[in-house]
Amino acid sequence: MERQQPDQLDDELPLSSAAQLRAAGRTPTLPFAVELIEEDGASHRLRFEQLLRVLPGKRQVGIAHYRGQRVLAKLFIAAHSARHWQRERDGIVALHAAGLPTPALVASAHLKGNSGVDGHALLSEFIADAHSLAERWHAVANPAGNAAGLALLQPAFALLGQLHAQGLIHEDLHLGNFLARGEDADAALLLIDGDAVRALSPGQPLPTSAAMDNFALLAAQLPPLWDGWLKPLLASWQAAAPQLPQLDSDVLQQHIDRRRAVRIADYLAKSERNCSLFATARHGKRHSITVRRHAEQLATILADPDAALASGQLLKDGNTCTVAGVDVAGLKLVIKRYNIKHAAHALSRAWRPSRAHHAWRAGHLLSLLGIATPPPLAVIEERHGPLRGRAWLITAWSDGEDLAHHLAPFVDQAPPPATAQALIELFTAMQRHRISHGDFKASNLLWNEGNLILIDLDATRQHRSTRSHLRAWQRDRARLLRNWPQHSPLWQWLDQHLPKHDH
Repeated sequence: MERQQPDQLDDELPLSSAAQLRAAGRTPTLPFAVELIEEDGASHRLRFEQLLRVLPGKRQVGIAHYRGQRVLAKLFIAAHSARHWQRERDGIVALHAAGLPTPALVASAHLKGNSGVDGHALLSEFIADAHSLAERWHAVANPAGNAAGLALLQPAFALLGQLHAQGLIHEDLHLGNFLARGEDADAALLLIDGDAVRALSPGQPLPTSAAMDNFALLAAQLPPLWDGWLKPLLASWQAAAPQLPQLDSDVLQQHIDRRRAVRIADYLAKSERNCSLFATARHGKRHSITVRRHAEQLATILADPDAALASGQLLKDGNTCTVAGVDVAGLKLVIKRYNIKHAAHALSRAWRPSRAHHAWRAGHLLSLLGIATPPPLAVIEERHGPLRGRAWLITAWSDGEDLAHHLAPFVDQAPPPATAQALIELFTAMQRHRISHGDFKASNLLWNEGNLILIDLDATRQHRSTRSHLRAWQRDRARLLRNWPQHSPLWQWLDQHLPKHDH
């Protein structure tokens, strides 16, 4: 039987309109085809094979087939999409005009509708073996300042220097917008997402203030402990474009702190609503928020969290909470149910966000601050109108032994160097960001392959004032020290290295 060619397959698919794609929301049926009209008036079909990102009713990004080649396609399907389409096109053109590496633009076209233009499309070179810098970063992010991590980051900051030398900025700088071809660690980087590119002083170096703020935007994507290694990143930025202004490191740090605070606030807001990162749903009287990429795997837990809890390995069965480890759809998880003890307890909790919800936000906050904790994957709350009842938190499982067991052989001496360094880094991070744990006992710290993992975040809090944090920190400090005999060598080491006051 003769195999059909891609163009023949395109002809067999019914054409989809922008209105149909808008109505399909996040889940248009694949494959689908649309008709594009290029600037010269030529009409061709585009067949979508795979969706990579969907902004419901606005934009669809994916891998498509067009005129005999695979492309990365962006469809702008909102009713007034021309402005966003033009802005992204202008950004790509500006990068190419400045000689900066970015995937080639294949076509810029209108989406044909029943009565003329019904959306827009941008098609760019598809790089089959591309890997984002974000994918590679997770393997080398710890410890801060390590050689492999610096080797990964320095080319990105060098490319940023080239961008700034041409008078351009990128308003959505994060590691996912840098691509490398293949697995080669030395592969040259490409900068993507033309929609975020702005020409402030085309062909001329950026003014100091603009360069500093844009540099800070990228640096703020890194864990705060990496702020101590700004110097080599600045050197890479400067070496790529010596004509750029010198940046004051103290002022730069202030810009980074502001950018990071905005990023964290934005992410935490997203963690409470339906968006590309998180999915919200209702199951009877239960309301859930799930990390969207895991929503399908967690569907059985979301439908009946008590059944999933009962099927797992019981880790704790107390009045206030029940905890079990479970394996679901290839994921090793921990489910923690926050119980209601009696009517008075129910009344006291009903008007406040649940402890599960508090731990959900705290887990995301700590992860953004570079403090290791099991990734929170879903939170479920019983809702009776505005009143809350029981709640469940689902996190990834974290291997490791608790700190009390890990340090048991070292009561008569200082902790081993790797543990000591990890403890000092944890204390430093908690102090810097005014974080208190609320139950800072050794069993809530896990030691795993050189990392300390903070668990049980029900009472974890980021304080607005130094005074409030100091009171809470002193309680945390005393609670941790009570795990070891007073005045033992280990106790003395901890007493010396646990900060007594805010910095």
